[in-house]
Amino acid sequence: MAATETLAAVSGSLGSVGYGLSAIGPGIGVGIIFGNGTQALARQPEAAGLIRANQILGFAFCEALALIGIVMPFVFGQ
Repeated sequence: MAATETLAAVSGSLGSVGYGLSAIGPGIGVGIIFGNGTQALARQPEAAGLIRANQILGFAFCEALALIGIVMPFVFGQ
């Protein structure tokens, strides 16, 4: 094979690929939120209401970042 041959090409905007990869961060964040929330509930079950409220708030912020990452390629795409 020649070195100049193209095996794969990315069609579309590279910004779209970057924003798609940005969804990895919120995914990790959601996992950390619920993992630590489960540990907190196991250690202090009497604070379940407060812990659950904080989990939902953190989840909403992480998902908002993921939704921004999904929408931005359509806004800035060419």
